[in-house]
Amino acid sequence: MPSPFPGMDPYLEDPALWPDLHQSLITYIRDALQPHIRPNYHARMGERLYLVEVPHIIYPDITLIRRPLAEVTPAYGLESQTAVLTAEADSPWAITVPPVEYREPYLEIVHSAGGEVVTVIEILSPSNRALGEGHRLYCQKQQEIMNSRAHLVEVDLLHEGLHTIALPESSYLKLPPYRYIVSVNRSSQREVFETYPAPLDKRLPRFRVPLKAPDPDVVLDLQAVFIRCYDNGGYADFVDYRKPPPVSLTEQEQAWIEENLNLESEKEGQ
Repeated sequence: MPSPFPGMDPYLEDPALWPDLHQSLITYIRDALQPHIRPNYHARMGERLYLVEVPHIIYPDITLIRRPLAEVTPAYGLESQTAVLTAEADSPWAITVPPVEYREPYLEIVHSAGGEVVTVIEILSPSNRALGEGHRLYCQKQQEIMNSRAHLVEVDLLHEGLHTIALPESSYLKLPPYRYIVSVNRSSQREVFETYPAPLDKRLPRFRVPLKAPDPDVVLDLQAVFIRCYDNGGYADFVDYRKPPPVSLTEQEQAWIEENLNLESEKEGQ
């Protein structure tokens, strides 16, 4: 069963579903590019690994409350308060939650002669767009690429969170309304960002992936890649389209989704 949406499916922006979709996008983008760039280039997957700190459960100092009663100084000379201070607490189960290991895939196009990284393709994840280690490391890697001779391609299929792609946030005002975006920045023109904005009701773009000059660009059909991800991921089997998407929407997007899903239901009923 195909996705009920012509482009990206907002239900798959759910952080619980995103890691599976993220991995599939990287895999199928590699598969789509490989026949068109070999043997001079090879697309290979890389992975960032980092730890996400989660809040630890904090307990009172049990050494203090287990001090001998004779060592406790009465507070303000009141017996009731002394009783509270000298009462022994039950022993707690102290649970420390360790940092969560997070793996984030990306794609590199490597020149076969010498192994030079020519292009880096990034699919942004929720952790990239939220304050924390994921955002910091992504921005650090982004800056390293921008300071190198490699081209940078960023695919942002998420609407929630911080502005993260290399395109300056002030430049967004020059673009038509959109929910998703692809940004291509060539090493020879760092001041130029080739952008492909996509609103919710349109297909995902076909965009140019740059290689090493004078080799021509390769065109990647992102919508075709997404359709393969959706079909092979079996999302139609468990995504409940009767509920609203687990992401924020504009009033126009919400109205369009409801109308679109109603039309899909009518088609299935015929």
